[in-house]
Amino acid sequence: MKLSLNVDSLQESATIYMSTLAKRLRAEGRHILDLSAGEPDFDTPEWVKDRAIAAVRAGATKYTQVAGLPELRKAIAAQLERQAGRPIPWEGVVTTCGVKHGLFNTCFTLFGPGDHVLVTTPYWTSYPQIVLLSRAEPLSVQGAEENSFKVTPEDLDHAVTPSTRGLIVCSPSNPTGAVYSLEELEAVARWAKERGIWLLSDEIYGQIYYGEGRRAPGVLDLSPDALGPYVLLDGFSKSIAMTGWRLGFTYCEPELAAKLTALQSQVTSNPATPSQHAALAALQDQIRASASIAEMREAFQRRRDLVVRLMREHLPDVDFVYPEGAFYLFFRIDAFIDSSFRDSTSLCRAILERSGVAMVPGAAFGDDRYMRLSFATSDDVLRQAIERMARALRGEAVESTT
Repeated sequence: MKLSLNVDSLQESATIYMSTLAKRLRAEGRHILDLSAGEPDFDTPEWVKDRAIAAVRAGATKYTQVAGLPELRKAIAAQLERQAGRPIPWEGVVTTCGVKHGLFNTCFTLFGPGDHVLVTTPYWTSYPQIVLLSRAEPLSVQGAEENSFKVTPEDLDHAVTPSTRGLIVCSPSNPTGAVYSLEELEAVARWAKERGIWLLSDEIYGQIYYGEGRRAPGVLDLSPDALGPYVLLDGFSKSIAMTGWRLGFTYCEPELAAKLTALQSQVTSNPATPSQHAALAALQDQIRASASIAEMREAFQRRRDLVVRLMREHLPDVDFVYPEGAFYLFFRIDAFIDSSFRDSTSLCRAILERSGVAMVPGAAFGDDRYMRLSFATSDDVLRQAIERMARALRGEAVESTT
């Protein structure tokens, strides 16, 4: 079959592939412990669902403006204003069908053939693929392992080219859980500004943060003089457990937002109307939203501590990135790579087949020496899964049928 060059080299999302494989094995009767999913195991709060249901019953089933309901965009801008401490024009907000869609809009609008986009590595699996869809070239840039792979201006200096037009940063990071301090983020932002490079800041895990404060440092926490051209990407899927509602947003200068909206008008039009009303409820009721976020954050932090303890107990010689945010543990498995398992993908598949534990190979994130597990599940599942996984890595028999 002859396909367009637009998708000729496109790869399926590895995270979705592993989750699908785990579901298939479960349907075959296997007892699968799925640590591959990148979504909270919490349900969307009832009061958020109630708003969407009420909106549908009231007739909110039609198209909205392409960029979203004006009242939703204004509510998002108001939240960003509270974070930034300065005016945020609501015309710069464009709601999207998830953050992935916002990233696609941004890359497709800003970059094209001949352009290079620096992608901080390990990266979320879709970053380089979306850059390729825009016909630009993704270039990996990796920080020091001892610095949780966070990049510095020196790292960026080694990777930049005369054709570099963009830089994608994710903090807290998927897959590592690393978080840039305000000083580290400012250094990266100033580096991009000095070179006129667009900074794309993915902050979808910003409120799942285990340090001081309610959220991890983000671009709006920086002084305006530290920022050059940038696009903020965020949404509701992680913080308010709305993954299936498919609602994210971008914030940038209104002039660029108008271009993103024009593109969106030809591709998807507006995000689902009921989803927008649900998100509006979350933004308008700050007390209940803060309580829901705090409950999830507390649970994730407890699970983070449990996973770290279990890894040190069962696999004491395995290194990992200590997660300061998000809900992932990125751990090193290259010591287990041999003639039987040539890479992280084959090892990951073997662990799933032998122990019933589903994870995602590091190759999906640009580093084949690692593997990612999600701790967005119960304490009991985490205990069972890490014990099973450790036994499988040691070559011991594992019972995974019950």
